[in-house]
Amino acid sequence: MESGFFKSIYYLLFKARRPVRLVNFITFFRVVAFPAFIILLVWQRLDVFKWLLLICFLTDAVDGFLSRKLKANSILGARLDSIGDDLTVLAGLLGMFVFRWEFLKTHWVPIAVVLVIFLIQTLYALFKYQKTTSFHTLGAKTAAILQGIFLCSLFFFDEPVDWLFYTALAVTAVELIEEIIMVTILPKWKSDVLGIYRALKIRNEEPKPEQE
Repeated sequence: MESGFFKSIYYLLFKARRPVRLVNFITFFRVVAFPAFIILLVWQRLDVFKWLLLICFLTDAVDGFLSRKLKANSILGARLDSIGDDLTVLAGLLGMFVFRWEFLKTHWVPIAVVLVIFLIQTLYALFKYQKTTSFHTLGAKTAAILQGIFLCSLFFFDEPVDWLFYTALAVTAVELIEEIIMVTILPKWKSDVLGIYRALKIRNEEPKPEQE
């Protein structure tokens, strides 16, 4: 990443006003936790891995609440939050390979379908905006909650909850399709767009180019 990005991260963590620093330290925890997940997977430490995963999902709820409560929103903070969310889910998927291989082996097809939709959404956003989305839609928030509950239950309990798995997967797929549509609707990158209805409103509010 460009040096300006790292300078901006430094500002958010150490130089911004106190509420912004607090929120972004909590968000940044999920980013720096990812290498710890890798180490725990290599060491086969499920006992620690599952608790760190739970903490990461809880911080996602906490920083979102504090961001709204303290009015500590920022464009870079939104991007950081999205990166942290993706890394946490990725850690959970890698955990399936290591600790829940039998479950993954029997459910890999629907997981692969959702991953393909995610890849399409990501590549489409990169092509159009040169960066990934940070819409934080209501669907994305709902999907994140369901993903967190399912992944934590998968590692805390011996038997997976199939209905929760398919519910989380279906909501995630629908949310990703919604974001693909929103990328099509919005000509410029925007953060914190709650859904398609809001994307349409933003597009309609933007000034139209003058015709000669």
